[in-house]
Amino acid sequence: MMTVNSEDFEKKIKYKFMDKGLLKKALTHSSYCRENKLSSVECNERLEFVGDGYLDAIVGTYLFKHLENIQEGKLSKLRAKLVCEKSLEKVGIKLGIGEYLFLGKGEEKTGGRNRTSIIADATEAVIGAIFLDGGYEEASRFILREFKEIIQNVLSGNFEKDYKSLVQEELQKDGSIPEIYYCVDKEIGPDHHKTFYVHLECNGKRLGSGVGNSKKEAEQNAACDTLNGGYI
Repeated sequence: MMTVNSEDFEKKIKYKFMDKGLLKKALTHSSYCRENKLSSVECNERLEFVGDGYLDAIVGTYLFKHLENIQEGKLSKLRAKLVCEKSLEKVGIKLGIGEYLFLGKGEEKTGGRNRTSIIADATEAVIGAIFLDGGYEEASRFILREFKEIIQNVLSGNFEKDYKSLVQEELQKDGSIPEIYYCVDKEIGPDHHKTFYVHLECNGKRLGSGVGNSKKEAEQNAACDTLNGGYI
């Protein structure tokens, strides 16, 4: 049976579980249950359901309190941008959640640890587990800390921007013309569902890195990491 270094993951999420079983369940994909003949309720889908509800509520409350003059329609659109698979995946990748998942062997072989939907669902399940273990305040603390950058980007209108263009502008702001390259470190998975690992280099110096299901997506994530990870 697989084991997970719960203490290591708890340090990453800055939360210590009283009930370690909740953490394991949050990190257990349905494919692992199927292959190990476990009940379907042992996977993270029910926790994902809980996490979805409280992510909605906590983000909605934050927007309500911080955007006093914004009407309901605009608030709903902003929340939709924040509470989406893309946002959850970004947080999950930042926390390295993929490496801690309990996956079936088949899902593992086809790149499940890096699949957008699996990472996003597991991130949502972790939110649900934190809520059930520590209550609303702990869940709120986790969400507002881990989604802080995404919230700021959405409120400033930068969430859907082209990060490759933004990072190029930043690297050229001193008037220089730097040599910028996006280097593929590795590709895993079958041809129809590859995962790409990319890093950005500027004048021979390695900067941010990113992961994606296409080179374009991985490059955008590497550019985003360069901008927001303290590299420049």
